[in-house]
Amino acid sequence: MNLSRLTIRARITGGSLLIAILISIVAGIVIFTQVQRIVSDGQIRVLENVEGPYLTALNASGADEVDPPGAGQLVAVVAPDNVVHVNTLPDGLSAELDSLLTRPDTTRNVVVGSEMFLVRVTIVQTDSGTWSVITASRDDLEASVLNQVAFLLIASIAGINLAFGAASWFIGSAALSPVGRLRRSAATLVSSPGKEMLPVGPAQDEISELASTLNELITQLRVSAERERQIVSDASHEFRTPLAIIQTQLELAQRQAVTLPDMQADVAAAQKTLARLSALATAMLELSRIDAQATPGSSTTEELAAELADAADRGRQRVGHRDIRIEYSSEPMAGARAVAVSDADFGRVCDNLVNNALAAMGVAGLIELSLSLREDDVLLRVSDTAGGMDEEFLPLAFDRFSRADDARTGGGAGLGLSIVAGIVSVSGGAVTLHNRPGEGLAVEATFPLA
Repeated sequence: MNLSRLTIRARITGGSLLIAILISIVAGIVIFTQVQRIVSDGQIRVLENVEGPYLTALNASGADEVDPPGAGQLVAVVAPDNVVHVNTLPDGLSAELDSLLTRPDTTRNVVVGSEMFLVRVTIVQTDSGTWSVITASRDDLEASVLNQVAFLLIASIAGINLAFGAASWFIGSAALSPVGRLRRSAATLVSSPGKEMLPVGPAQDEISELASTLNELITQLRVSAERERQIVSDASHEFRTPLAIIQTQLELAQRQAVTLPDMQADVAAAQKTLARLSALATAMLELSRIDAQATPGSSTTEELAAELADAADRGRQRVGHRDIRIEYSSEPMAGARAVAVSDADFGRVCDNLVNNALAAMGVAGLIELSLSLREDDVLLRVSDTAGGMDEEFLPLAFDRFSRADDARTGGGAGLGLSIVAGIVSVSGGAVTLHNRPGEGLAVEATFPLA
């Protein structure tokens, strides 16, 4: 039987009923054994009460004559000379007297024909010799009592288990009813998405906690879906504009350019727009790669220091004719420590931060890059003297396709800081902005030691 196909309610009921049956069987065996012992002890006490007057009389006087037993009592008194003074035993049991006397001072079961007797043999020493008192009782009474007890136990156990199974079924149904409501609510949300959430019951139990957790998940999924829709919309807009410009410029080159220099100028403008479009596509592919990256890369502090120097050199090549100085410094690294970021990703972070600073810089200024080793991480700091960032834009600085009103993004798509934040997040570090309005901006990124 495949238990996985059963409902939770059926499994709860079946498991509870199975445990109840096992406990009932053990309890029934214990109760039946105790009842059997009590009945057996009761029969022995009856035989002791029957033989008591004879033992008293023989111990007191040792008389040769004894009184006859009461009605229904099965007794035999045998004198020292083997003369039977009293005998109310059944004929079959009387025929076994010699064998009974061979085992004195015992109580045992004796089968005669189709009947079973509980027989007790007691020896009494008197002045005239050894007397034997034999008492017996039919064992059918004990069997009848035990049979009745067994029937009652079986009937009671069966009834209790049936009631327990029914109670388990109803309790399971009541306990799982909130789950059914959650399922129906979830089905409604699937068929008609909206802003509604799953119902959370008033009870502070596991199901309420599950509903709260699922609501948090739904909220995150909705935020993620909204972010994806926004990204697709922004990307479509960012791609559509350069494509339209390229198309217009090429049409102008085809229709209106009458000389080769005019055509070359239009084509050069189209190439510039195409370069911007290519950079946008590259940035989006980079963001997609970062989002899909589950584990950070790895490099050493020495490799990061070398990459920092290379990033400064690449930045100097992009300065052009402006009077902008790009300086870098790195503390001496005591040994090659492993860092949770690849040197290529670290270089992208440096390049993006330098590019943002160059875009916001005027004709002159200073960009400083520094790398320092701390106790648990490596700190990258890139600061500039480009006048800082708009304070209102700071909370949105790391959002995708977000651009400030100033020239810090340089007319780009607003993905530079998003890529920086994504790489730092994958490595397990943090990135912060230190804005100095009117002076400059400093960006600090930490990369944990691996």
